[in-house]
Amino acid sequence: MTMEKKALLAVNPGSTGTKIAWFREGQEVWRENLLHSPESLATFATVADQFPYRLEAVESAIARQGESLEELAVVVGRGGIVEPIPGGAYVVDDLLVEHLHRGRPWEHPANLGGLIARALGDRLGIGAFIVDPVSVDELIDEARLTGLPELPKRSLVHALNIRATAKRAGRDLGRDWKSFNFIVLHLGGGISVAALRQGQIIDVNNANDFGPFSPNRAGGVPAGDLVRLCFSGRFSEKEILDRLAKRGGFLAYCGTDDLRELRRRIAEGDEKADLLVRAMVLQIAKEAGSMAAALAGDVDALILTGGMAYDDRLRADLTASLQWIAPVLAYPGEDEMSALAEGALAVLRGEEKARSYRAIIEGGAGRAL
Repeated sequence: MTMEKKALLAVNPGSTGTKIAWFREGQEVWRENLLHSPESLATFATVADQFPYRLEAVESAIARQGESLEELAVVVGRGGIVEPIPGGAYVVDDLLVEHLHRGRPWEHPANLGGLIARALGDRLGIGAFIVDPVSVDELIDEARLTGLPELPKRSLVHALNIRATAKRAGRDLGRDWKSFNFIVLHLGGGISVAALRQGQIIDVNNANDFGPFSPNRAGGVPAGDLVRLCFSGRFSEKEILDRLAKRGGFLAYCGTDDLRELRRRIAEGDEKADLLVRAMVLQIAKEAGSMAAALAGDVDALILTGGMAYDDRLRADLTASLQWIAPVLAYPGEDEMSALAEGALAVLRGEEKARSYRAIIEGGAGRAL
């Protein structure tokens, strides 16, 4: 950063709020979660239409904190659903703005992060970036194919936390993270189990379609029975998709998506809750085993991260199931704001080069959805 401008703003929009964090000289000064009422958001026809409303909320919060936008050297926003691209920090160019606006193949609140970053960046004459959107795609070709050419596997992954955690593990192990082969298990509302070969996510379950069930996602289910359920007349297309991606897993079986609540029930003798958690552990371990195969058994460490990694019993059970592959490390939680800041700071410090979204898409390095 220049001597005159030493601040960085990170913006991470979610479905019901916008998280913002202010950094100065690489250190976080404060953060807020700006909550948006359902009534306020309901007035907008699309997620993209929320942009002026959320931008104003961000600017008002910065003013309340007594900060000056003029101090900013860069603004970084959470990346959302765009075309499949390699990981890294991306300048929010005109093509990226266009794709963030369109919300294809579906809308995602995180798309607004890049739009807010670009608006502030243009006004202040400073850089605007997104970092490691969920559509990061670095899969090897073999991992992309399924048994039906009409249904290739897409890469939708918790890339921001996975890559940030791998970098942290590399620092702790004393080497560049790109010199390691890791299996990173992001354990949250959705579960991503990723094989990283020298910094590249070469294979991953799409948390909405494949792999272990999670607190609220169904994971992989029997394909034939799913087709028959779809045509049974009992559910609409939206209801099926909601059951798979929002109301599956713990929620479908026990009416809660909170692991802490299931632990409470288990302590009171709830055998169903106990079986459900043990089944999830088995499925996670099996998915990690498949990623070990994707790395041909050359695994330096497995890394547990995400909100559920705070659960001592879950960490212990997964460690017991997986330590035959490689040592198991744990970095509970996910700090998306710090990960966004680190991605932008790496560019400003010259440690990494900012990527051009337009150059990658128009040059054919991305993969069309």
